[in-house]
Formats: sequence, structure tokens, C-alpha cells
Amino acid sequence: MSAAATNGAAAPAGSAPDAGDAPALRVVAPGPATTLQDAGRTGHQRFGIPVSGAMDRVALAAANLLAGNPPETAALEIAYLGPTLVVEAESVRVAFAGGSATVEVLDDTGEPPRKIPPLTSVRLVRGQRLRIGGLGGSVVGYLAVAGGFAVAPFLGSRATLMRAGLGGFAGRALQAGDRLPLAAAVAPLRDETTLPDTTFPAPQRVRVVLGPQDDHFSDAGVATFLGSTYKVSAATDRMGMRLDGPAIAHADGFNIVSDGIAPGAVQVPGNGLPIVLLADRQTTGGYPKIATVISADLPALGRLAPGATLTFERVDLDAAVAARRALAAELAAMAARLVPAGGGVDIAARILSENLIGGVVDMHAEHAP
Repeated sequence: MSAAATNGAAAPAGSAPDAGDAPALRVVAPGPATTLQDAGRTGHQRFGIPVSGAMDRVALAAANLLAGNPPETAALEIAYLGPTLVVEAESVRVAFAGGSATVEVLDDTGEPPRKIPPLTSVRLVRGQRLRIGGLGGSVVGYLAVAGGFAVAPFLGSRATLMRAGLGGFAGRALQAGDRLPLAAAVAPLRDETTLPDTTFPAPQRVRVVLGPQDDHFSDAGVATFLGSTYKVSAATDRMGMRLDGPAIAHADGFNIVSDGIAPGAVQVPGNGLPIVLLADRQTTGGYPKIATVISADLPALGRLAPGATLTFERVDLDAAVAARRALAAELAAMAARLVPAGGGVDIAARILSENLIGGVVDMHAEHAP
């Protein structure tokens, strides 16, 4: 890995890393929207730079734990349909989490693809292909690689902000022919791991704390917001989830002096239809915000596909804090749930990879009279 990749120096925005012959995953088919994302780019919103980062931090953590990484390591965020990648390294360990996508390994031997069980790590060798199908039950999933990607951070993060062409891999979604450089050239032989009884459900009810501008709405408007079922619009993206449903009545216009936007803020523009602001949200906005989705529900909110329905449930600040602590405890306990995957390691491959001879002894010489 380059010095820039380790010390946080900024990489030129909009330019692909020069991977050369370095170990990499080469993109054969990119999927509709596959980007590099981590925990986000914090500390720069005062300059108008969004946080970005993973839509579903829980699934990101699961993929990284399976791969043997810290939970917030940058991974590929896959939307709707996964990529096909070919290994251009001696070996690499990968793990996928989020949704019920079919994950397959293909060889050049003509044999049928080998399906990888859900939430299970797998070691691949040079020339093998990894193919991830359509995501069922979730909008996004995450592909983590052991050791992470050797991509230089921009302002301390490898998160991709496509609207500005910043961060990640060349500031954009993956394209066919891209080579994603790997930080580790070899994946050591070990037992593969799995996370049993782990799911990533999409919510039907989303908890919110009212405000900070709920006083800009009529009592009837607040009742409409809390008592209606909304449908996720096809216009939803990483910046915001647009919702279709009953319009929310403002009390006195829909413009305010622009102020800061928190993650999960629910803006209501002039048409009365709420927008839940997500990972790539703008840093300030001039529409009143009727409520804010609690942080514990944001990962699950990112799993809702267009056409899904949801309702909002009001909670107080104490309940929001308790839910955040419960989610943090769940994430902390996730590593303890890792267990060896069925079948263990390939013993023959391990024996062939090890140097089992520690020296040679001439028995005749040792015991000669």
C-alpha cells in the first residue's frame, strides 16, 4: 500500500488508482451502482462536504467481521444487483453480507458455479471469478475483502461521493475493466467463518423524534405524518428517500433559513411529501424538518427498495438513546457469534502449502560404531 493510502493524504478526485501489476480484483461486470464505502467522511460538513459512507452500517460490519477486518473498513456497497469480479492476486478472502443474493465462484474448468452459503467467508485464488446476483430483501449489500482495498483515502475516508466525484475508486461507481487494488497480496489458509441466525430485515415502522421544526406544521399535518402509510418512491437515491403518500400540511409556509442537516432528517418541501435524508445528504437545507429518524433505525431504513411501504412511530429522546445503545451492543456482540463454516479448511491444500521438513538426519551416521 502506498504512503498516501496509510497516512490519510488526499487522492486526486476523479482519477483511477494506477494499480499496475499489483494484486487486485478486476471488474468484469460492475452492477448498476457498486461503490466503495466505509463509515463516512466526518469533520468536513462545515465546508459543504457530505459524510457519505455505507447506507447499512450493520451489514457493512458483518461483511468485515467475516473477512477478518475491523467493522468500518471500506468495502464494496452493492445496490440491487452485484458485480462479477476476477481475482488477479495469488489469493484473496472475501465475504458478502446484506440481502439474499446468490454468491457464486466460477473456475475456468467448465465445472458448474460453486454457490457460497449466506454470510460465509471464502478464499479465492488467481483466475477465479466471484459473481453476486440480485439482492433480495434489501437494497444494498457489502462485499468485504481481507485487509481492505489499497485505495488512498480522501479527507480521511474511502467513501465515494458520486455527485461530486470524490473519494472511493475514482470518485464514481465501478465500471467494467476497473482493477481494485488489494492491500493484501495473499489470504492465509484458515477456517472460513459464518454468522448464523443473522438477518437484515427491512422495517415496516421507523422510529422518529419530532423536530427540530415540527412547529412549522399544523397539528393535522403532524397527525398525517404519524398516522399515514408512505411508499418509497422510485426517485430515491443515496442522498434522500422520497416518499409518496398523503401530503403533510405546513402551518406557515415551507421555507426556513437554511440550517444543518442531521442524518435521518425528514424534510417536507412545498408539495407536502416527506424526504428522509440519507448518507449523501446535503449539509444544509431550507425546508422545515418535521422529524428525525433515530440513529438505530437508519441502517434498516437503507434496505427499503422503491415500492416498499413504511409508517413512522414517534419516540422520545430517552427511547432513541436506549435504541442506539442496544444497537451498539448488538454490533459489539456480533464478533462473538462468528463460528467456523462447515467443512473447515482444505487439508490437502494446507499440507501442500506448508514446509513440513525442518531438517535432514543421516541415521547411518548418527548410529555408526
